[in-house]
Amino acid sequence: MLQQIFLSIVGFCSGIIIAGGVVGLLIGLSIVPRYAGITHTGKHILLYEDITLLGIVCGNLFFLYGWHIPGGTFALLLYGLFSGIFLGGWIMALAEMADVFPIFSRRIKLTNGIRWVVIAVAFGKALGSLYYFYKRWFP
Repeated sequence: MLQQIFLSIVGFCSGIIIAGGVVGLLIGLSIVPRYAGITHTGKHILLYEDITLLGIVCGNLFFLYGWHIPGGTFALLLYGLFSGIFLGGWIMALAEMADVFPIFSRRIKLTNGIRWVVIAVAFGKALGSLYYFYKRWFP
Protein backbone atom coordinates (compact mmCIF):
# COMPACT_ATOMS: atom_id res chain seq x y z
CA MET A 1 0.00 0.00 0.00
CA LEU A 2 2.79 2.40 0.93
CA GLN A 3 4.59 1.57 -2.31
CA GLN A 4 1.45 2.41 -4.33
CA ILE A 5 1.09 5.75 -2.58
CA PHE A 6 4.76 6.55 -3.18
CA LEU A 7 4.54 5.60 -6.87
CA SER A 8 1.37 7.64 -7.24
CA ILE A 9 3.05 10.72 -5.79
CA VAL A 10 6.18 10.21 -7.93
CA GLY A 11 4.04 9.74 -11.07
CA PHE A 12 2.03 12.87 -10.34
CA CYS A 13 5.13 14.96 -9.63
CA SER A 14 6.88 13.69 -12.76
CA GLY A 15 3.83 14.50 -14.86
CA ILE A 16 3.64 17.99 -13.39
CA ILE A 17 7.31 18.60 -14.18
CA ILE A 18 6.93 17.51 -17.80
CA ALA A 19 3.64 19.31 -18.25
CA GLY A 20 5.11 22.43 -16.66
CA GLY A 21 7.81 22.38 -19.30
CA VAL A 22 5.16 22.18 -22.00
CA VAL A 23 3.28 25.11 -20.48
CA GLY A 24 6.53 27.06 -20.25
CA LEU A 25 7.12 26.37 -23.92
CA LEU A 26 3.56 27.45 -24.76
CA ILE A 27 3.99 30.70 -22.90
CA GLY A 28 7.58 31.17 -24.11
CA LEU A 29 6.48 30.81 -27.73
CA SER A 30 3.84 33.47 -27.01
CA ILE A 31 0.88 31.28 -27.93
CA VAL A 32 -1.20 32.34 -24.93
CA PRO A 33 -0.32 36.06 -25.23
CA ARG A 34 -1.04 35.90 -28.97
CA TYR A 35 -4.51 34.51 -28.35
CA ALA A 36 -5.11 37.23 -25.77
CA GLY A 37 -3.98 39.85 -28.29
CA ILE A 38 -6.17 38.45 -31.06
CA THR A 39 -9.25 38.42 -28.83
CA HIS A 40 -8.41 41.86 -27.32
CA THR A 41 -8.48 40.41 -23.79
CA GLY A 42 -4.87 41.13 -22.86
CA LYS A 43 -5.84 42.35 -19.39
CA HIS A 44 -6.72 38.74 -18.50
CA ILE A 45 -3.38 37.23 -19.54
CA LEU A 46 -2.55 36.03 -16.02
CA LEU A 47 -5.94 34.31 -15.83
CA TYR A 48 -5.21 32.55 -19.12
CA GLU A 49 -1.86 31.34 -17.84
CA ASP A 50 -3.44 30.13 -14.57
CA ILE A 51 -6.15 28.26 -16.47
CA THR A 52 -3.49 26.70 -18.70
CA LEU A 53 -1.63 25.43 -15.64
CA LEU A 54 -4.90 24.18 -14.10
CA GLY A 55 -5.62 22.28 -17.30
CA ILE A 56 -2.18 20.69 -17.14
CA VAL A 57 -2.70 19.57 -13.53
CA CYS A 58 -6.20 18.21 -14.24
CA GLY A 59 -5.03 16.49 -17.42
CA ASN A 60 -2.20 14.88 -15.48
CA LEU A 61 -4.60 13.61 -12.82
CA PHE A 62 -7.03 12.24 -15.40
CA PHE A 63 -4.22 10.49 -17.29
CA LEU A 64 -2.48 9.13 -14.20
CA TYR A 65 -5.57 7.80 -12.42
CA GLY A 66 -7.64 6.88 -15.47
CA TRP A 67 -10.62 9.02 -14.50
CA HIS A 68 -13.41 9.45 -17.04
CA ILE A 69 -15.51 12.52 -17.72
CA PRO A 70 -19.20 11.81 -18.25
CA GLY A 71 -20.95 13.92 -20.84
CA GLY A 72 -21.53 11.82 -23.91
CA THR A 73 -21.35 13.23 -27.42
CA PHE A 74 -21.55 16.88 -26.38
CA ALA A 75 -18.49 16.60 -24.12
CA LEU A 76 -16.65 14.76 -26.88
CA LEU A 77 -17.45 17.53 -29.38
CA LEU A 78 -16.34 20.19 -26.91
CA TYR A 79 -13.11 18.30 -26.23
CA GLY A 80 -12.50 17.96 -29.97
CA LEU A 81 -13.02 21.69 -30.49
CA PHE A 82 -10.58 22.70 -27.77
CA SER A 83 -8.06 20.06 -28.83
CA GLY A 84 -8.19 21.44 -32.36
CA ILE A 85 -7.59 24.97 -31.11
CA PHE A 86 -4.68 23.74 -29.01
CA LEU A 87 -3.16 21.82 -31.92
CA GLY A 88 -3.61 24.82 -34.21
CA GLY A 89 -1.69 26.95 -31.71
CA TRP A 90 1.16 24.45 -31.69
CA ILE A 91 1.24 24.33 -35.46
CA MET A 92 1.43 28.13 -35.62
CA ALA A 93 4.26 28.18 -33.10
CA LEU A 94 6.20 25.47 -34.90
CA ALA A 95 5.77 27.26 -38.21
CA GLU A 96 7.31 30.35 -36.65
CA MET A 97 10.14 28.28 -35.22
CA ALA A 98 10.87 26.91 -38.69
CA ASP A 99 11.73 30.47 -39.72
CA VAL A 100 14.56 30.44 -37.19
CA PHE A 101 16.66 27.81 -39.01
CA PRO A 102 17.49 29.86 -42.13
CA ILE A 103 18.30 32.91 -40.02
CA PHE A 104 20.44 30.87 -37.64
CA SER A 105 22.33 29.15 -40.45
CA ARG A 106 23.12 32.52 -42.08
CA ARG A 107 24.34 34.00 -38.80
CA ILE A 108 26.77 31.18 -38.11
CA LYS A 109 27.69 31.09 -41.79
CA LEU A 110 26.58 27.49 -42.26
CA THR A 111 25.77 27.40 -45.95
CA ASN A 112 27.47 24.30 -47.30
CA GLY A 113 26.68 21.84 -44.50
CA ILE A 114 23.01 22.55 -43.91
CA ARG A 115 21.98 19.42 -45.79
CA TRP A 116 24.15 17.33 -43.46
CA VAL A 117 22.52 18.91 -40.42
CA VAL A 118 19.07 18.02 -41.76
CA ILE A 119 20.22 14.46 -42.56
CA ALA A 120 21.74 14.10 -39.09
CA VAL A 121 18.51 15.26 -37.43
CA ALA A 122 16.44 12.86 -39.54
CA PHE A 123 18.87 10.00 -38.87
CA GLY A 124 18.77 10.70 -35.12
CA LYS A 125 14.99 10.74 -35.10
CA ALA A 126 14.86 7.44 -37.01
CA LEU A 127 17.38 5.77 -34.69
CA GLY A 128 15.56 7.09 -31.64
CA SER A 129 12.21 5.74 -32.79
CA LEU A 130 13.73 2.36 -33.70
CA TYR A 131 15.34 2.15 -30.26
CA TYR A 132 12.02 3.13 -28.66
CA PHE A 133 10.20 0.29 -30.40
CA TYR A 134 13.06 -2.17 -29.84
CA LYS A 135 12.87 -1.54 -26.08
CA ARG A 136 9.05 -1.86 -26.22
CA TRP A 137 8.52 1.37 -24.27
CA PHE A 138 5.12 1.90 -25.86
CA PRO A 139 1.95 0.99 -23.91
